[in-house]
Amino acid sequence: MKKINLKNKFKKFSEHWSPKVIAELNDYQFKLVKIKDDFVWHNHQHTDEAFIVIKGQIFIEFKDRTEELNEGEMIIVPKGVNHKPYAKNEAEIMIVEPRGVINTGKVNDDLTAPNDQWI
Repeated sequence: MKKINLKNKFKKFSEHWSPKVIAELNDYQFKLVKIKDDFVWHNHQHTDEAFIVIKGQIFIEFKDRTEELNEGEMIIVPKGVNHKPYAKNEAEIMIVEPRGVINTGKVNDDLTAPNDQWI
């Protein structure tokens, strides 16, 4: 049991769209991610996904709308729902999802990140 300082963890990496695990709770991982520009359309067939904005502003496109999220806001994307996150400027977010989830879902892309990278 040790406290985790999010600001210090974010200082340990600079790449975008590469989730870094900072903690686990049962089978769920807490991942920090820096994002900027567009991601790929994807979904996660077997799990919901939580996006929590720590710093900056992000957008998540859905088939019928775009959600804007600002610092201190979060959204849960239900399993199977196609979505495309993006940020106009660099943003720092936390994602909460089960261990083993691939960031691009079934899409294999240049933005598909290695899984289970801890910082």
